[in-house]
This record gives sequence, C-alpha cells and structure tokens, in this order.
Amino acid sequence: MGKKLTSREEDYSKWYNELVVKADLAENSGVRGCMVIKPYGFAIWEKMQAGLDKMFKETGHENAYFPLFIPKSYLSKEASHVEGFAKECAVVTHYRLKNAEDGSGIVVDEDAKLEEELIVRPTSETIIWDTYRKWIQSYRDLPLLINQWANVVRWEMRTRLFLRTAEFLWQEGHTAHATEKEAVEEADMIMHLYADFAENHMAVPVIKGTKTESERFAGAVETYCIEALMQDGKALQAGTSHFLGQNFAKAFDVKFANKEGKQDYVWATSWGVSTRLMGALIMTHSDDNGLVLPPKLAPIQVVIVPIYKGEEQLNAITEKVNPLVKELRSKGISVKFDNRDTHKPGFKFNEYELKGVPVRLAIGQRDLENDTFEVARRDTLEKETVAAEAIIEKITSLLEDIQTNIYSKAKTHQQSHITNVETYEEFKKVLEEKGGFVAAHWDGTIETEDKIKTETKASIRCIPIDVIEEEGKCMVTGKPSSFRVLFAKAY
Repeated sequence: MGKKLTSREEDYSKWYNELVVKADLAENSGVRGCMVIKPYGFAIWEKMQAGLDKMFKETGHENAYFPLFIPKSYLSKEASHVEGFAKECAVVTHYRLKNAEDGSGIVVDEDAKLEEELIVRPTSETIIWDTYRKWIQSYRDLPLLINQWANVVRWEMRTRLFLRTAEFLWQEGHTAHATEKEAVEEADMIMHLYADFAENHMAVPVIKGTKTESERFAGAVETYCIEALMQDGKALQAGTSHFLGQNFAKAFDVKFANKEGKQDYVWATSWGVSTRLMGALIMTHSDDNGLVLPPKLAPIQVVIVPIYKGEEQLNAITEKVNPLVKELRSKGISVKFDNRDTHKPGFKFNEYELKGVPVRLAIGQRDLENDTFEVARRDTLEKETVAAEAIIEKITSLLEDIQTNIYSKAKTHQQSHITNVETYEEFKKVLEEKGGFVAAHWDGTIETEDKIKTETKASIRCIPIDVIEEEGKCMVTGKPSSFRVLFAKAY
C-alpha cells in the first residue's frame, strides 16, 4: 500500500490530501481545479444521495432537472444575487470553433459570438424562477416543492478535493409558497432535515443556526445553516437553507391569484448540500491509519479475508463463507469476500483499514477447525474471536455500535471545543491555542465582524437557534449585546 499516511499531528492538511487520494476517493484532473471522483468515493456519495433523496421525497419534494446554462440577463435581474456570484462565474461567449489557417490548431470564429452570453450555473435560482413564472398562476399551484441533483461551477482559485473545487456535485431545492409563514417553515424544516442526516447517517454532530447578514446567501432574507467541527478545530459549513422572501418572485415577476382573487408575489426558499459533505465525513472521523466510515454510508460494511495455503484450503474456507455472505446480504448488509490470489492477507488488511471498512472478518485453517472467525472493528481497531453460530448477531450489533461510537466520539470533541470568552485578547488566545467554536458577544455590526475576520481569520459561523439571551458587552467595542454568537476559523 506504499508508505504510511502523514499523521494528523504532523500536518493535518497534508494528511487529508493524501488520504483522499490513497483511499481511492478522488484525484485531481486534467482540468485545473476540477476533480475526478473515483468509484469508491462515488459509492459513498451515492449512499448520501440515496439517504437524502428519500428524506426529500418523504417531505413532499419531487426531483426535476433544469439547464446547465443560464442567460446572463437572468443573473442580473436580482441585484444582490448577481453581486454575490459575479466574481466566480464561468461564461460561454462563442458557440463554434474553426481551424486556424496557419496550422496552429483552433481559433475562435468571431462570427460565432453568442447573441447573449451564457453563464455556466453557479446555482439555479434565476433559471428556475424564470420557469416558475410559467408554472404558477393560482394558489392551487402552490406549494411548489422541487429539488434537482446536478453539478455547478464556481471558478475557485484555491481548490481542495471535495472541500472546494471549481465544479462540484450537489442537490438544490427550490420551493414556492403562498405565504411567508410557509416559506420560513420550509427553510427551517430543511435545516433540521440536514442536521438529522448529518448526525444519524454521517455520525457528524452539527450546530444549527442562522447566518449574519454578511455571511448570508446572495439574495436571501435569512440563511439557516448546519456547522460541523473538524478534528483540527476548524469549522465546516455542512449545509444551508435560505428563506428568500419575495426577492426572486419580484425579480422574475412570479405572481399568483390568492384565495381572495388578488394578485400576490410568491414566497421562496432554496437549499443545498454538496460533495463538501465528503470532506466533512473524512475530517470528522478518520485517523492516522486511514478512513473511518459510519456503517450507514460505507460502500462495504463487512469484508471477509481468507488466510490459506493452496487451493484446497481456499475451497474449504469459501464453502464456509458463502452461506454467511448470502445471509448477511439478505439482511441488507453489504459484504465483500476478498478471495483475490494476487494479494497477501496483510496487504488486504491494510487496504480495508485505509478505506475505512467498518467490520473485517478473517478466517484461516485454525478458524475452520474451531468453527470461529476473527473479527476486527475499524473504529477502535479491537479484535476478537467469535464462534460461527454467533457471527451474524455479532456483526449486526457491531455495525450499530460503530455508528453510535463514532458519533459519540465526534460529539465529545465538539462539546469540548466550544469555549465562552469575554475579551478580545482571550478570544485570540483560544483561537490560536485551542481552536474550535468560540462563543462571544458581538455588537451586531458588519464593521466589527469584518475587523475580527481581518485580524484573526475567524468568522461568525452562526447565531445558534437555541441561543440563550444574556446581557453582555461586545468583546471588541464594548457595546451592549444580548446573546453570544459562535466564531471559528473555517474551511
């Protein structure tokens, strides 16, 4: 498997980059800033997709698909939206290429300039609201609850696999409602749905909250978010849900006849999570030996490695293993029997440890004689010998236990990294020495927020939804403040 990973202690960033590549999750591509998601990485993403998709459908949402290209004029219809995305848009200006006469390859034919330039979607609000105008006439057409699974492009200069790439995969929900109350409830419900997914599927504890004005989505009235904490003490925004008010409805003239027959603008939300969740998953649980995956998202939940000499022993082991594989699969457990004769057991053990497979079974000659299996769990690396008759029960309870255990471990880490501070000096000290979330009083102004960000690189991650009212003073200006907000350095 090549040399060991750089340790997290030594260089967290390098450890992450190496792990993503060595565990076969993704790699850089021939296009700067874009990634190739490899089959093993994509299998984890597919499990995330399946889990979320089911939750969306259970809450009444339907999937659709909208174009990749957005006319430039659409983007400029909502002022704060265009301002928020203008810097990172990829733009299509020409549609046809012709051969260069000097034999140097291809030149752009100036006659083939597009009448209107097209933006490669950075997000789909504008094209979707232009479409909704045709779909919505009356209150009977509402609510409209639509989601799309797609790719988006944001021209990032500094990229990192999964965390920040020029093109990434995501889902984006876009909903239209008859009342403000319904739209706010939708945005709030989705934030809770995301938190539920992060905690119960990914085993990643999150803090639910709202963003400050300067951290809000471009064009939103309110942004709800879930914030996760990585092992290096940095925060990661794991999902956002936006209440858009009537901003987009007004920009695209989306009106409906209400029950009284009067024309009114609809109320909107949009929300999304992306392949960044892969980054959150890796950085929350993994260790110096490789990935640690929650059983609910692991492409392979159980791997069985035979230890044998010669074909006869392998046949005997296979005979013993086949019914077990069949029974585990019938219980919905994904299992792989790795009987490749091209690699030694030690190599296989390392490979599955690196790839974070939750449970590993080994079976050799002595196990055959004693009717046992050696069982290893990935999260704690503990091993034990288990009688064949008890193996199914053991695996089932282990998978549940691993899921719970890695969540508890991450929750303990998160809780021990939320620090209350009173002064700016103390704030800087905690950021430098401990990291994590720092809960402090802030005067509510963008100026103070910017000053803190410039001087410490820490931003306000959120105003927690369960924030406790308490009189205090802004740590920077001394002005009165009635609650604490959470600051952190973030990815």
